Amino acid sequence: MNLDKSTKRIAKRIKKGFQGYPEISIRYFGVCENTATEVRVSFILEEGAAAQEECFFSQNDARKDESIQTTLLKVIERTEAKTVLEVPGISLIK
Repeated sequence: MNLDKSTKRIAKRIKKGFQGYPEISIRYFGVCENTATEVRVSFILEEGAAAQEECFFSQNDARKDESIQTTLLKVIERTEAKTVLEVPGISLIK
């Protein structure tokens, strides 16, 4: 799947807002505000459940990495997440 298609499908799910559980939360991290080198995906099965987290790393910007974006989309689809949230911006790694 190409990068544009993956990012558009993820963005469409994010725009829907909270739709219930299961929930996926996507957060980007980097050493500067312009490049995300790490992505953390949190999965919550039901309200009150502990979050399961998975990390993906990239040498370049993870937001523009086709394999990472395609993997994120597959995770969303396979978990049948009703809600997809994205923390805006890039959190700095210290």
